[in-house]
Amino acid sequence: MEQGKYLYAVMAMADSEGMRPDVRGIDDGEIHAIAEGEVAAVVSDVPNRKMRPERRNLAAHQGVLKWLMGITTPLPIVFGIIADNDDAVKKILTKNRRAFIEQLQRVKDKVEMGVRVTWDVPNIFEYFVITHPELKSLRDRYFGTNHEPTQEQKIELGRMFDRLLNEDRETYTEQVSEILDKYCFEIKENKCARESEVMKLACLAGRQDLGRFEEGIFEAANLFDNSFTFDFNGPWAPHNFVDISLNI
Repeated sequence: MEQGKYLYAVMAMADSEGMRPDVRGIDDGEIHAIAEGEVAAVVSDVPNRKMRPERRNLAAHQGVLKWLMGITTPLPIVFGIIADNDDAVKKILTKNRRAFIEQLQRVKDKVEMGVRVTWDVPNIFEYFVITHPELKSLRDRYFGTNHEPTQEQKIELGRMFDRLLNEDRETYTEQVSEILDKYCFEIKENKCARESEVMKLACLAGRQDLGRFEEGIFEAANLFDNSFTFDFNGPWAPHNFVDISLNI
């Protein structure tokens, strides 16, 4: 089968010079750079076919990005992009040169840090009943008698819970973001995947200022009681802060 060039990331050409990767890519491919002007693509050879998002392929993709983060801040390319050959890669770099350069300047000497806050309580609904009198009042009115509540009453109670949940998320996210804004360059809010999650934030922080960023996490955590848990992770490639519609 014809070989193609699998794209992992784009980096400044100057950072790619003399690159000696100690990591392998998808299908144990050798990592190398293809430069065009001021930018370079980090690639490896793969069969030129649709790439399946299998665990081993995703792990190899992330492994290359993790290694790159040790030498620079690259622009990560979404999983599965394969160019036909070296010339096709150079064509992509040429077509998107201005956007690549602008984004590389934006993330230069920065990394992405993830912040996740959750409600650390046995039952999130019962916690809201205790902390929100209006929800408790409605719950007691519909469920405190001997008769079974109607479907409409259950729906009304659920809607109130959802509204209060989202209002609290918004309030707490604003409080945390206001503090972290002093310790990083940009903050992006991601959608919560579970009911117990209060917020999921991506923060663009200075590569050399991660100790200071951690201070900001502790400052924000001090606003909350033991019903909340703060977790942060990274550094990562700036996935949430690279906004390029790749022109292929």
